[in-house]
Amino acid sequence: MKENEIDATKHFKRDFIFWTPRILSILFILFLAMFSLDIFEGNYGFWGTILGLFMHNIPSLILLLVLVIAWKRELVGAIVFFLAGLAYTALIGYRAISGGHFEPYMITWPFTISGPAFVIGGLFLIGWLRKRKT
Repeated sequence: MKENEIDATKHFKRDFIFWTPRILSILFILFLAMFSLDIFEGNYGFWGTILGLFMHNIPSLILLLVLVIAWKRELVGAIVFFLAGLAYTALIGYRAISGGHFEPYMITWPFTISGPAFVIGGLFLIGWLRKRKT
């Protein structure tokens, strides 16, 4: 392999590890925000709808703030996204155990919500470990 090919491979790996968790975070936050659109099915009026949108988007807004911080501090992103996935899994588990409103299909929910959060947290951790190594 030529030296410039080795450099190109190094740059690609570095850029991939840098950009992937950030892009996935943006997509994940938009995915979570999409769930707030069900507020328009109700007849809440203007201010009720605004309040409902705000309440539904609190997790998305928190993760957006975390993403802004994690852009430069990957360890923050790794910890918070991992904790967010863990918290959601625990919430579903608690609902299943406590006998609250729970249906068997809800067992798959952590895979769609917590799974991406764990992947993003892991990618931020890999980026942090690589940066720390150099």
